[in-house]
Amino acid sequence: MELTVLVDNNTIIDQYFIGEPALSFWIEADNKKVLFDTGFSDAFIKNARILNIDLKKADYIILSHGHLDHTGGLESYIDLFKNKRKNINSSTPLRINSKRSRTIKLVAHPLIFNRKFYEGFGDIGMKVKKEEIVGYFDLKLSRKPLWLTKNLCFLGQIPMTNNFEVKTPLGTVMKNGKEFADYLMDDSALVYKSTKGMVVIPGCSHSGICNIIEYAKKVCGRQKILDIVGGFHLLSAERKVLDRTIECLKSCKIMNFHPCHCTDLQAKIELGKHFSIREVGSGLVLKYN
Repeated sequence: MELTVLVDNNTIIDQYFIGEPALSFWIEADNKKVLFDTGFSDAFIKNARILNIDLKKADYIILSHGHLDHTGGLESYIDLFKNKRKNINSSTPLRINSKRSRTIKLVAHPLIFNRKFYEGFGDIGMKVKKEEIVGYFDLKLSRKPLWLTKNLCFLGQIPMTNNFEVKTPLGTVMKNGKEFADYLMDDSALVYKSTKGMVVIPGCSHSGICNIIEYAKKVCGRQKILDIVGGFHLLSAERKVLDRTIECLKSCKIMNFHPCHCTDLQAKIELGKHFSIREVGSGLVLKYN
């Protein structure tokens, strides 16, 4: 598997890519191409062009959850196909390559289209409506794990099994016309089975990085973790939450760490006291056997 960071909060010195407070990865595994999240704007598209990555050749789009910093670029991505769609009056997903009858599959949790709000920011949920999605992509909504290839899996809904993560809601969510505290039930992640262990790929870990790890182990039937690449959702984390998270990660004996996006500096400093933390930024390429 090869994972390219199309967009992250950070950039890497002497690599001239755009950064924004968002996340987007390009993954190639088992002869499939996967766009994991789309960042906040069209920055991931601009970076992909510099990297000579043709985003229109994706087999899958995976959305980790419904927040704008992970789905906001979807409008710009759809714009890449609008000329092809212009004269087609149908809700049938657009065939990107008619000779192979290929359509891009968009995979997400069923609750991803629910509107989300955060005080001071307003609506922070997905802007692209379900009706437009199905006009361009083959929409697959799943609470259950979904294997994209023989080794790459979308985990679906993450069971929240421990007693220290996801204790505080993040804003509110609309369900059936009513507003509820949002515990991000739509948050998911990817996991890849490499020959040396699992690579866990969370978008933002709103469902808890330790919950995600434990579920990845269960789904894959493996214990060994080669790497974690993605957001750990450790922003201004309480000391007790940070301590419990580190305790959990220690017990997993993870070989590599690539925390990014929603993992703040203080969390990285604390993690770095116990683990070998690797730098992440737009344009980074990671390879796994």
